[in-house]
Amino acid sequence: MKILIATDAWLPQTNGVVNTLRHTVAALERTGHTVSVLTPERFRTVACPSYPEIRLSLFPGLAVRRHIREFAPDAIHIATEGPIGHATRRHCIAQGLRFTTSYHTQFPEYLRSRAPVPLSLSYAAMRRFHRAGSHCMVSTPTMQARLESRGFDNIVRWQRGVDTALFRPRDKGFLQLPRPIAIYVGRVSVEKNLDAFLRMAWRGTKLVVGDGPERQRLQAHNPDVVFSGYRYGEDLAAHLAAADVMVFPSLTDTFGLVNLEAMACGVPVAAFPVAGPVDVIDDGVTGALEWDLATAARRALRMSPAACRDRALRADWNASTREFESHLVICRAT
Repeated sequence: MKILIATDAWLPQTNGVVNTLRHTVAALERTGHTVSVLTPERFRTVACPSYPEIRLSLFPGLAVRRHIREFAPDAIHIATEGPIGHATRRHCIAQGLRFTTSYHTQFPEYLRSRAPVPLSLSYAAMRRFHRAGSHCMVSTPTMQARLESRGFDNIVRWQRGVDTALFRPRDKGFLQLPRPIAIYVGRVSVEKNLDAFLRMAWRGTKLVVGDGPERQRLQAHNPDVVFSGYRYGEDLAAHLAAADVMVFPSLTDTFGLVNLEAMACGVPVAAFPVAGPVDVIDDGVTGALEWDLATAARRALRMSPAACRDRALRADWNASTREFESHLVICRAT
């Protein structure tokens, strides 16, 4: 099958959406599918205001239409609601092509964290965007229930996976820092609620692995916290495996892929009891869910690394991709 995936999130961005799509494309190709990914690499772009690492494609409509005609896909999937996603959606509707979408980001909540936009308005826009697709794929039961409560009526489930060969238990001595080490891995941006992690009382080391528009401010106000910047591949996995607990302070993520990566390293996770973590973390087994993040982190230290690893081993990218493939629809009526 020839599959086209349209996404505004792609390399060099470092986030769960990009990682999910990269692993999905690789797994699809291993099983014999031909995949074309429409990304900002194909277009002229500008930096997203207040978030320069995100590039927004300029007027991609004509090139999107041309590429779809030339590639002639059997199935079309729209992964994001940005300029490329909108251009692909418009072309599909105009040409009577069926397609699927996925909901990776709680965009209404992200937008409200930056501007006083009512959730009802932004959810209406999201509902309109995704309702045109045959299916809208979400990662967890909690997100499915939340979107259905907002009037979405075409939701299906698409689980996530983790690379358990890369993310595995390793030597804790990799990090020569006072213990216990509480690590945060991800974007350093306002929607990640990183202030909650930085404020929590902790007797060891707080380590932030990642970068973003909030790093300069947060680093200046938290001199006792170690900021390492982005890490990749083996280096990232070594940092994560050497920590004692992973702290995930976000209130708005739909899943939190890094939580599975931490568990694969035998590292328990502390998080708030919200969408994403409640579906990934088994409270009292692979981590702790508390509204008091410091209490959650201290409690998570008592969790079994073996139980964390076992949970991650049940999350396989091949199984994830088979589920994704099962929801695709042939774009042209037969």
